Amino acid sequence: MELPVAKLKDEAILPSRAHEGDAGLDLYACEAAHIGPGERWGVGTGIAIEIPDGYAGLVLPRSGLARDHGIALVNGPGLIDSGYRGEVRVLLLNTDPAETHRVVAGDRIAQLLLIPIALADPVEAPALAESARAEGGFGSSGR
Repeated sequence: MELPVAKLKDEAILPSRAHEGDAGLDLYACEAAHIGPGERWGVGTGIAIEIPDGYAGLVLPRSGLARDHGIALVNGPGLIDSGYRGEVRVLLLNTDPAETHRVVAGDRIAQLLLIPIALADPVEAPALAESARAEGGFGSSGR
């Protein structure tokens, strides 16, 4: 499958896989940012993508940024619908209590995962089928 990518800025870097067979495509910053402790910042990638019909794009955090710098995604995962054609921007959050994180253009800042989707049509039901879990929610499976 091909993923059409338009560079919105000459210096933008196309998404790429670090290793053959990787599920995620690395997304690269196209601008600098300095994210203070507890702050969030929307970082542009300088690209737009054409996600095929029947798929969605999930923007996921990079484990190395989380481990080494406390960088997470504000809305992780972010969702990109197939009809969206604007710039892909990544909302980064600095969870480090003391250090400012600096992003340089060209840094890998997130991953893009394409997933197939089911377009279900919600219908009102008088009742739902029984299940073993029933209404068990947060913490219902133990510690």
